[in-house]
Amino acid sequence: MTDLAWVPQSCTLPTEERPLRVSEWDGLFSDRLTASSRPEPLRLRLDLTGGPGVEERVRDLVQRESGCCSFFTFTTTPGEDLIGLDIAVDQAHEAVLDALAARTAGTRK
Repeated sequence: MTDLAWVPQSCTLPTEERPLRVSEWDGLFSDRLTASSRPEPLRLRLDLTGGPGVEERVRDLVQRESGCCSFFTFTTTPGEDLIGLDIAVDQAHEAVLDALAARTAGTRK
């Protein structure tokens, strides 16, 4: 999905920076995603393989994403070999979570 039309108006990241941010997420998914699930309609659960610097990479990306898209709630659960990342949204942003979940499809290791 290269079209950024799904990015909501409430996102404050400058338009020219959005493809770069999407690329960062895609890189994380392609490098580290081992599983994803939707335990609730408004929550996406991602399991990422750990390793040197991975937790810091995830936390940095989450912090920057929270700064421009305040409708996301991120929860990281660090582990030795696996990092859990829960992403939650409110009802008004369910379509954004759907789009994010679609981006993860097919990128699992």
